[in-house]
Amino acid sequence: MIIIQLKPGKDQSLLRFHPWVFSGAIKKIDGKPTEGELVEVISNEGRFLGIGHYQVGSITIRMVSFEKVNVDYPFWKNKLFQAYLLRKKLNLAENNQNNVYRLVHGEGDGLPGLIIDIYNTTAVIQSHSVGMYLTRDHFTRALKEIYGQNLTAIYDKSEATIPFKANTGAKNGYLWGDNEPGTILEYGNKFHIDWVEGQKTGFFIDQRENRKLVETYSRDRTVLNVFGYTGGFSVYALRGGAKLVHSVDSSERAIDLTNQNVDLNFTEPNHESFAVDAFEYLNNIDDKYDLIILDPPAFAKHQDALRNALQAYKRINTRAFSKIKPGGILFTFSCSQIVNKDQFRQAVFSAAAIAKRNVRILHQLTQPADHPINIYHPEGEYLKGLVLYIE
Repeated sequence: MIIIQLKPGKDQSLLRFHPWVFSGAIKKIDGKPTEGELVEVISNEGRFLGIGHYQVGSITIRMVSFEKVNVDYPFWKNKLFQAYLLRKKLNLAENNQNNVYRLVHGEGDGLPGLIIDIYNTTAVIQSHSVGMYLTRDHFTRALKEIYGQNLTAIYDKSEATIPFKANTGAKNGYLWGDNEPGTILEYGNKFHIDWVEGQKTGFFIDQRENRKLVETYSRDRTVLNVFGYTGGFSVYALRGGAKLVHSVDSSERAIDLTNQNVDLNFTEPNHESFAVDAFEYLNNIDDKYDLIILDPPAFAKHQDALRNALQAYKRINTRAFSKIKPGGILFTFSCSQIVNKDQFRQAVFSAAAIAKRNVRILHQLTQPADHPINIYHPEGEYLKGLVLYIE
C-alpha cells in the first residue's frame, strides 16, 4: 500500500477522526497512487493514522479506517451490515408501512463517497468518489448476502456523480437484476419512483419526517407546496385534511409525477398543480394560503456561490412572508451544504424583517436518522429547516 505522509501538525484532524485529508496537508507521497487506490496515511513523525481512498483534488484522501485492518470483502460487508442494523433499529428496514430508506449515508456511516438507497426490493448505489465506484462489486455481493430474497435488483447511478476527470467510463445501469421503476410506501403513502430518470437516486428520502410533520399542520388549511418535485409534501398535506393543495414546480415532468402520486393515494383530491417558475408564482398570488412549503434545490453547491445563494433564500422567503395569511405556517428549507444553520436562519430572519411580519419559530428541522451525521464530520449536516408561525 502506498504511504502518504502529512506535514507537521496536519495530523490533528485525523486524530480527531475527521475523514478527509486535504491536498495542502500532504508532505510526501511514496509512489504514484492511481485514482481510487487505497493508501496508508502517516504523520510527519511516521505514526500510522489510517487508510483511505486516494483521489486527485482538494479532498485528496477519504478515510475508510483509522485502524490497521485488511480492507477486503469482509471489511466492506461488515460496514454495510452495521448500516443495515442501524436502519433495523430505527424501524425502517423490514417495515411494511415504509419500504424506502437510505441504507448508507457516506461519512455518516463511515463510507465517505457512497450512497445506497433502498426502494422496496431495489437498491440504488451512487458513488461520489472513484474509490467507492471501484468497490461496487463488493457492495453488490454484500447487499445480496445481507438482504437475501428481500432484494431483487441493484442499480448503479454513479455516472453523473463521480469526478469527471477520473475518466472511469461509468455508465448508469443494473449491476444485478433488472427491476422496472415502481411504487413504494412511505408511512403508508404510495409514490411512483423512477431511479433511472429521476433526480438524486429517484426520491428525496431525506424529507420523510418533515413531510409527516406537514401532515399534522394541514387540517383545514389551504396549502402551497413550492418546488414540489414529485409532490411528497402535497400528498401528506392532503392526507392531513387540507382544504386545498396547490403544487408548483418549473418542471413539467415533476408536475406529471406529482399528479400521478396524488392520484395513487386519493380518488377526488382537492389538488391542483402548476408547471411555472416558483418566484413568478409567488409574485402573483394573493393571501389565500395559510400553509406554505418552500423546499428549493440547492441554491449553492460551491463556496463562490454562497453570497448569491443567501440572497436567493432571502428573496424567496420574503415573498412567502409577504403573501401568507395571518396565522399561517411556513415550512422553509435549505439543502445547500455550504450554507450553515446560522447563515440560513439569518437569511430567513432578514426576509421576515423586510416583509414586516411577526414570526415565531415552532420547530428547527434537519435530516432524518437514516441520514446520520458523523459527530467528527459536521459538514454532513446539510439539510436545515424552520417551521414558522406568522402573524
